[in-house]
Amino acid sequence: MTQIASHIIRKEHAALAAMLTSMLMLLKQGPGDKPERFFDVMRAMLFYIDEFPERRHHPKESDLLFPKLARYRPDLMPVIARLEGEHMAGEARVRELQHLLLGWELLGESRRHAFCESAQEYVTFYREHMRTEETQLLPAAESSLSAQDWRELDVAFSSDLDPLAAGVHDPMYDRLFTRIVLSAPAPIGVGPALA
Repeated sequence: MTQIASHIIRKEHAALAAMLTSMLMLLKQGPGDKPERFFDVMRAMLFYIDEFPERRHHPKESDLLFPKLARYRPDLMPVIARLEGEHMAGEARVRELQHLLLGWELLGESRRHAFCESAQEYVTFYREHMRTEETQLLPAAESSLSAQDWRELDVAFSSDLDPLAAGVHDPMYDRLFTRIVLSAPAPIGVGPALA
């Protein structure tokens, strides 16, 4: 049986991983002589992370997948509890990054290190979070959940898809994705170099 939800979760993780990698690449390049564009693209990337993974993807995992899996696999409760705690702290973490970025933009170089260090920690944390879900929870769910459970998950995860992961066109987000792709320099986007 094909589990659509499992496929969607992996695709949304891949889209987020690409955004996190792009964010670090942009950070490594730095603002160069185009700080306005650098900060604009970085803000757009953080907004994407807050808008899709934090507000749309995680609630479906927390409210639907985790409880179903816990019923079948109580042995996974410590992992589920840790991941749920990470979900609950997720919005605050991305908001803190947004604040640190604004501090760097408005107050200058004295705030750069704090943002760069926090961004690297955040990317490391998020990659590990997704790795745990994909290597521990999804295989357990795929072998344990009932067909009815998967039908419910498939319906939930098929609605409100992340446009970057699903390739669905949502005009509401055109400006956001256009800003990221057209303004970020290669290989992140197609924009000119920042330096």
